[in-house]
Amino acid sequence: MGLTKTEARALSADAEPYQRIAVIGSGSWGTALASVARRAGREVVIWGRDPQTIAAIRDDGRNPKYLGDVALPDGIEATTDMAEALERAEAVLIVTPSKTLREVCAKMRPHLQPGVPVALCAKGIEAKTGLLLGEVAASELPGHPIGALSGPTFARETVLAHPTAATVAFDFTYRDRLEPSQSPAARLALSMSSDSFRPYISDDLVGVEIGGAVKNVIAIACGMMSGAGFAENTRAALITRGMDEMKTLAENLGGRRETVTGLSGAGDLTLTCSSTTSRNMSLGTQLGSGLKRSECFDGKPVVVEGEVNSISVIDLAERIGVTLPICAAVHAVLHDGADITQTFRDLWSQPIEAEPKGMAIRFQHPFGDRA
Repeated sequence: MGLTKTEARALSADAEPYQRIAVIGSGSWGTALASVARRAGREVVIWGRDPQTIAAIRDDGRNPKYLGDVALPDGIEATTDMAEALERAEAVLIVTPSKTLREVCAKMRPHLQPGVPVALCAKGIEAKTGLLLGEVAASELPGHPIGALSGPTFARETVLAHPTAATVAFDFTYRDRLEPSQSPAARLALSMSSDSFRPYISDDLVGVEIGGAVKNVIAIACGMMSGAGFAENTRAALITRGMDEMKTLAENLGGRRETVTGLSGAGDLTLTCSSTTSRNMSLGTQLGSGLKRSECFDGKPVVVEGEVNSISVIDLAERIGVTLPICAAVHAVLHDGADITQTFRDLWSQPIEAEPKGMAIRFQHPFGDRA
């Protein structure tokens, strides 16, 4: 259920921000979020594995590996020592690739003070287990509120202080509903707020996580079609029907369809599917233009979250009996060697059905046999 009117009114009361925030991960998005928190007036420490990158952030105020041309706000601390990063942290943002989340949480566990909230800023579903990232973090960090920060955000625009909005989502406990202004979601949203960064509050962690995981797969589909020479009609159809796949999966896992129409769903999906600034869209575009996977990104080993997510999303969908045609098409091309042209021809020739699910109409497409 969503926040009641009483809860919404209560949020107008003064919430208390977290004064010291640890950002775990020194990639482009971690660097951007550290800048956001610092501009909001927080004490900020960023942790990373690479000593050279951390030394540059600490000594030069720049991240030479990511966003190296952008001067970061003064006062951001940086360290490769996890214990030092978490020593006085009141809230933590984990901004590492989804496939390393379990390892990073285990590394954090001995150093976190009791009850410190943790917000996940990567997007995906754990391979093999099919667990949402929030479930992974909860299993590794018992006793800590687990949430997510997600939305339509490119790191460069965020670090340059372009007006940006995102969603902060945590499950609400009974106490959080009695005092919503003191909930981790409200306090973290306040902690990150500035004149250029506007967070919204949600109690639907599942819905927010599903939006973040599935949108990357849909973006690859949009890129494939753009790279193959198709235009706006095709992309609009994929975005809209992709959003329906996000809604279906979220609802079947206990999330709300309504959440998927918000920043972490429709907003993020639209952004990611509209620009090759997104690595997901860029990968799809390169594949659609005829490049082999090994030739994409000039042969560099670039991690593309949607490529990994396409496996776990389809595995999860099959496990719970949900059909996701666009995600399945992307999975087939990326991992089964399917031909892009034929795969998407098959997608467009699937049985005709009603858009409102309640109409329950479905019959064979006249070109289905020729696809």
